[in-house]
Parts: sequence; structure tokens; C-alpha cells
Amino acid sequence: MTLSIPTTGRPRLARGVKMRFDRTRDQHVLLLPETVVVLNATGTAILELCDGTRTVDEIVAALRETYGEVPEDQVLGYLGKLVERRHLEVRE
Repeated sequence: MTLSIPTTGRPRLARGVKMRFDRTRDQHVLLLPETVVVLNATGTAILELCDGTRTVDEIVAALRETYGEVPEDQVLGYLGKLVERRHLEVRE
């Protein structure tokens, strides 16, 4: 079960989590203690907007400006999974 994220919440990377471009993999990754998570283009686009200042609604709006139709429920589901794994935190 995925956590429910409020659309007014402001997601950001959790403490100790860094997003970097890995030249060896030619992809963005999340660096966590003892773990590396390889991101696809969609995950990278979403996480680049998770700076703790934008709300989820604003993130979805920014993604729609760039990519057209973006299903809000899929963005919320992705963010919820990252919160469950403690890669992301959301503040109100």
C-alpha cells in the first residue's frame, strides 16, 4: 500500500539522500547510505522539482507545462513510494 501524499505538501529529498548524475550509468541516481537507486527519465523529471518549496500541485503543473498531460495519481503514487522508502519527505 502506498502512502497518501497531500497535494498541498512540499516534497524534498530526505536527509542523507542526494540526487546526482552518474556518468558511468549515464543516468541520474539517488545516493543513500549503502544504496544507489537508478532513476529513469520520468523519476528524474519529478525529483528535480522536489525542492521543498513547490507543492505537489505545483510540481504536477510544472510537469504538464513541459510534457502535456501528466496523470496526477501517478505522480502521487511515485512520491508516496519514495516517502515509504524514506527517500523523500513531505512537509505541509
